[in-house]
Amino acid sequence: MKIKNILLSLLMCAVIATPALAKDKLGYVDLSRLFDEYYKTQDYDKTLESKHKGFEETRNQKIEQIRESQGKLGLLNEDKKAELEEEIEKMKADLLEFDRQKKADLTKERNEKIREILLEIENEVSAYAEKEGFAMILNDRVLVYGNQTIDVTEEILQKLNTR
Repeated sequence: MKIKNILLSLLMCAVIATPALAKDKLGYVDLSRLFDEYYKTQDYDKTLESKHKGFEETRNQKIEQIRESQGKLGLLNEDKKAELEEEIEKMKADLLEFDRQKKADLTKERNEKIREILLEIENEVSAYAEKEGFAMILNDRVLVYGNQTIDVTEEILQKLNTR
């Protein structure tokens, strides 16, 4: 009897909620596409790539210095050889620290920029939803099915890229 009452209550809720949902506009966006095609994302990708190339060049120079020093080891007497070996070990430690620090810095910067861009996208979607009278705009990642007629990705992408 309790199950029957619960089912009846759920059915009544669905019947009552259906007219309310029918008059509210629903939509969804392809968040990956918005992120990837947003001009700020593309600009930042270029900036990040440039910074990464600079890091790689500096790193490669440090590696080359270590290799040159290792090549000189066979030519030196024992005293000088020991000094150079210590210097090489210090250079290797410095390289590892440089590598770790630069990667951490780039990762931190990348994560901050991603958050900033996603917040801008979220604000644009919210403004669009309010202006156009949407009750809800969903992220396509949570959808099992979405009719293309309620996909508002293109409209929002145009607004983001025309700022």
